[in-house]
Amino acid sequence: MNRRDLADFLRRSRERLRPQEVGLSAGPRRRTPGLRREEVSLLAGMSADYYMRLEQARSTQPSTQMVAALARALRLNDDERDHLYLLTGHRPPAGRQCGEHVRPGLLRLLDQLTETPAQILGDLGDLLAQNAMAEALFGTVCTVTPHGRNIVWRWFMDPTVRAAYPPEEHEHYSRLHVADLRAAAARRGYDEAATALVTKLREASPEFAALWELHEVGVRRSSRMRVLHPTIGLIELDFEALLTPTEDQQLLVFTPPPGSENVSQLELLRVVGREQFA
Repeated sequence: MNRRDLADFLRRSRERLRPQEVGLSAGPRRRTPGLRREEVSLLAGMSADYYMRLEQARSTQPSTQMVAALARALRLNDDERDHLYLLTGHRPPAGRQCGEHVRPGLLRLLDQLTETPAQILGDLGDLLAQNAMAEALFGTVCTVTPHGRNIVWRWFMDPTVRAAYPPEEHEHYSRLHVADLRAAAARRGYDEAATALVTKLREASPEFAALWELHEVGVRRSSRMRVLHPTIGLIELDFEALLTPTEDQQLLVFTPPPGSENVSQLELLRVVGREQFA
């Protein structure tokens, strides 16, 4: 806990706020710039004496609940809120999650990637968007069945998905999916969506249940993979994941190793893709 910097940050944040911004009347005799200490303590739901000691750098460490209340009272943005947590000696909370709403920046990047397969996935494995090259390589994803567009669910529940990968690599991919899902579930604090998906997978797939018990964890950021395509044959691609700051969505880009025959295979896939959509 950095008491001196905390006191300075609280005072300056308080002085920047106008009473009208928090629903208070300025009144004709206000001499204090911004809010008064008593007004901040009232908005935060804490005693005026404790807040005064915070600004005087002589307080005990506030709880995370109290820090959150102060951030709301002072109308701090996300960066300022995280700074407040750090000054009080606490870890900042996880950032806001996008959920199923694809970040506009990711969509713009996806639109620019016309020469290579690319997908946008949610942190739990839901396929949110993909370009024509990715659809030509991996096919479409059903969204009718429960978790139908979730790549982890489909890997363990749909044998046709595994048919697109060499059999000797199935166990490797199974462990990668489980480890990545566990990391995402932990980041979410095992919220309702993560718990529901994990529970259904454990009930439906003995393989998933056994791997889950290993408690392996790891975020897939880059790797090399091989895909069996019915037209272009076996193609090897480098996989790169670009994560959003809150790691709740990721842009996956699949590129052939430079100078390999996979480059010409990808060219053929472009032709196949154009013919499929013609």
